[in-house]
Amino acid sequence: MATMGAVFGMATCLSAQARDAPDDPFNYFIGGCASGIFIGARTHSAKTGTSACLGLGVLAFYTKVGKMEGWKLAGAPVR
Repeated sequence: MATMGAVFGMATCLSAQARDAPDDPFNYFIGGCASGIFIGARTHSAKTGTSACLGLGVLAFYTKVGKMEGWKLAGAPVR
């Protein structure tokens, strides 16, 4: 898991630098996809890598979009 986080962070930062777009959600998609490819390499499965690339990339993309747009998934805690 720690390696996946490092791969995600590295790919996201390198993508942001190369594209000169630090807040673009597509950078997060690239980072998530790179983490998914890493999972596929660890399991020696192209199918797993492809699925994880798309799944983690989309998850990271929409997480960034949600933070930028102020989306709320749950309300305030009830006291």
